[in-house]
Amino acid sequence: MNGYGGRRTQAQRDAITVEIGYALFSAAFAAAVLFGAVAGPALLFALPDGLETVLLRTGLVLAPVVFTARVVGVLVRFRGRAQPSQPGRTNPDS
Repeated sequence: MNGYGGRRTQAQRDAITVEIGYALFSAAFAAAVLFGAVAGPALLFALPDGLETVLLRTGLVLAPVVFTARVVGVLVRFRGRAQPSQPGRTNPDS
């Protein structure tokens, strides 16, 4: 009962689990790197108060945006690699 809402095989469930884990891990890494690049100077160096505030807030706003975009991007790409519903046909209109 594959396709159209049927049950998934164990291999399909494993692939989805691995893909979700990869999406979350890579998104967390990307968000941490971005936060470190933007807010890092404010945390490491003595900068003027206004500049420190701007850098920290910018990092705190951009990190969740990058995290969300990465997770969605990875999972949408994974969904796009699904097999055709009818073996041997590459175009749904064939």
